Amino acid sequence: MLTQTLNTPAINTQIGGKIAPAHPVTDQFGAIAGHVGLVATEFSYGKDEEIYGEEEAAEYVYQVVTGAVRSYKLLSDGRRQIGAFHLPGDVFGLESGPAHRLAAEAIIDTTVRLVKRASLEKAAGTDVQVARKLWAMTAGELRHAEDHMLLLGRKTAMERVATFLLEMDRRLAVAGMMALPMCRRDIGDYLGLTLETVSRALSQLHAQGILGFSGARQIVLRNRQRLHNLDA
Repeated sequence: MLTQTLNTPAINTQIGGKIAPAHPVTDQFGAIAGHVGLVATEFSYGKDEEIYGEEEAAEYVYQVVTGAVRSYKLLSDGRRQIGAFHLPGDVFGLESGPAHRLAAEAIIDTTVRLVKRASLEKAAGTDVQVARKLWAMTAGELRHAEDHMLLLGRKTAMERVATFLLEMDRRLAVAGMMALPMCRRDIGDYLGLTLETVSRALSQLHAQGILGFSGARQIVLRNRQRLHNLDA
């Protein structure tokens, strides 16, 4: 455990035990801490380790430093619906109520920063800039939830996979390649598809020359325009 002030111009991505080259991310915590003096605590979690559970008290807000996190809900029949993937620089755990609506787990070995929610709320109550930044973070989560609802409700299986790949390309791609921290079962639980459907869609995209594989989870997009056309 390490206590430190928030100041991170670039954050590394850890895939399969290796660190990908650092790329600039938006350090939203750092932007808040810069003028209110908040201090964060860092914790590390192993692969598949729970960060917090559904309905647990929402005492902290989190930011991914390295690795990746999935937030999810288990349905009554045992199925899992993943609501979001949180990657380096992303803030998660913001709640409107006193408890977490979803659980959160580390997908791979992951380090996160924790800031006490009460400290953020206190700072927001006395500083307009902090309040605006917290609102921007909350609005971003709302936009993602709306986009995800549209994806699940109105898009075909191939359109869902295309949307996911374009999102990961935007958020993860380094030197033209995206190294996915999540497995295909995770992707399926995020897109509301079976593992077999995800694998079949990726194989079809590979056969059409739209993407290439360089390892189990490393993907190169060879024709982004055709992928955009599928997403449209």
